[in-house]
Amino acid sequence: MQHFDYIVIGSGPAGRRAAIQAAKIHKKVLVVDKGHRVGGVSVHTGTIPSKTLRETVLNLSGWRERGFYGRSYRVKEDLTAKDLLTRLHMTLDHEVEVLEHQFKRNHVHTLHGEARFLDPHTIKVTAESGEETQFTAEKFLLAVGTKPFRPEYIPFNGKTIVDSDEILDLSYLPRSMVVIGAGVIGIEYATIFNALDVAVTVIEPRRSFLDFIDRELIDVFTNHLRDRGVLMRLGAKASSVEQKENCCEVALEDGRLVRADLVLFAAGRMGSTDKLSLENCGLEVDHRGRITADPQTFQCEVPHIYAAGDVVGFPSLASTSMEQGRIAACHAFGHQAHKPPEYFPYGIYSVPEISTIGMNEEELQEKKIPYETGIARFRETSRGHILGIDSGMMKMLFSLKTRKLLGVHIVGEGATELIHIGQAVLNLGGTLEYFVENTFNYPTLAEAYKIAALDAWNRMPVMAPEVPCQQDQNKGKAAVRLEIRRDELPKLSASLSR
Repeated sequence: MQHFDYIVIGSGPAGRRAAIQAAKIHKKVLVVDKGHRVGGVSVHTGTIPSKTLRETVLNLSGWRERGFYGRSYRVKEDLTAKDLLTRLHMTLDHEVEVLEHQFKRNHVHTLHGEARFLDPHTIKVTAESGEETQFTAEKFLLAVGTKPFRPEYIPFNGKTIVDSDEILDLSYLPRSMVVIGAGVIGIEYATIFNALDVAVTVIEPRRSFLDFIDRELIDVFTNHLRDRGVLMRLGAKASSVEQKENCCEVALEDGRLVRADLVLFAAGRMGSTDKLSLENCGLEVDHRGRITADPQTFQCEVPHIYAAGDVVGFPSLASTSMEQGRIAACHAFGHQAHKPPEYFPYGIYSVPEISTIGMNEEELQEKKIPYETGIARFRETSRGHILGIDSGMMKMLFSLKTRKLLGVHIVGEGATELIHIGQAVLNLGGTLEYFVENTFNYPTLAEAYKIAALDAWNRMPVMAPEVPCQQDQNKGKAAVRLEIRRDELPKLSASLSR
């Protein structure tokens, strides 16, 4: 029986970052992954595949050029599923090769197979061939990720009724599609397929969607979807899904029927913990298979076992999962881990993209924080005109008291890249003046920061110059400061000149 300092179960963003971090502090590390190749959900069915599919669709469909050439413009006529999957597999192969190289360079051992606990310090790994091997370790990290939630009333068949993993294996492009669930995954796939001119209907039992995003951005995003013909059935719950002879039929609780070639069920995910035999090591999971871990150290109730990544729940981002893995590995072996800043960006790779950081307007109102907003439309930038962008906006929020940046919210082309400028200023405590006084490359979409900041600056209260007032000669002069708004300056100037 082989012994390791650290056994990591799962090789997604949290697992690989933790394994390499532990190896760099000279620990003997084993990574166990049930997949045929390393990478986890992020590489094979989640983050990388969906984003690769998005870019392939936008490029081959000519989506980005339609602002100039019209909605009928195509780069490649008669797109097929094969066209989309060719680039997808090339990208995945590259990601796996990079990860395998990183493991080898850092002397991280890897093993493919399904792991389960025999006791708190022992696991058994069963390979696809059926061969079983036991290992012991001083410390463990559970980074097993998640899998699609599959309710019993949905008759999944892997072809016309699929979950968010199976949709990557489609052998055809549907003419119409129903997406059940308006979460991040559902919205991403709904807009990606809509960019291929697939007729998409989104069904969501709640009256709203993406509730953590600023409502004004969601209003802009929703109007954009409606303009493209996406049907949003909010407040409607699917009661049944049936495979008919020529289509799929989704029945709603309000009595309506929706028919489509393809049904994608994307209403939630569950932790992939059901085969770990966690009862043998003293851990429990919640109703969605997630593990509870300390949000600062990611240590579980059993002290030598840690959990990180999607399996611990919110925020379930590849970026944050990497940092969780790093922190967990450092804490496990008594090394000081630098904590990431309070605010991190959230990116939704829909069409168009959405990205946000900091507080939104609803949070500021709830906390009664005085603030001012600044808005920039991408069409107001020269780069926007050059790129043919006729939609998209940036919204910035500033404190009225300190003038500090409180939040940045973007919907439109390049949102997930642009957000990092706001991220830096926000986490460094920067103010409105940074954007007003600095220069930006011209022409760029990043100019939207200056436009939005000037928009807020025009409405922010300012201090008027000191005005001497005559008093008793023995007391000298006293200064009077007036708080006014910039849009009131012309009126003030006119009254003073009279």
